[in-house]
Amino acid sequence: MKRRIIAVYNFYVDGFKNMTWGRQLWWLILLKAVFLFLVLRLFFFKPILAGKSEEQKIEHVSNELINR
Repeated sequence: MKRRIIAVYNFYVDGFKNMTWGRQLWWLILLKAVFLFLVLRLFFFKPILAGKSEEQKIEHVSNELINR
């Protein structure tokens, strides 16, 4: 089992070392994912429970569970 894990690891390491355009594409994919996460987080998924007391949090969560 350990040999297989090492073989798979070496396969991917060798593959990434020999890439030409692949590195730039992976950086672009990573940058795009981080950017999308930040944009979605800032504009669409605002923290609803931030700034509320413990009782208000409990009340909000229970209302959401009951109403759904």
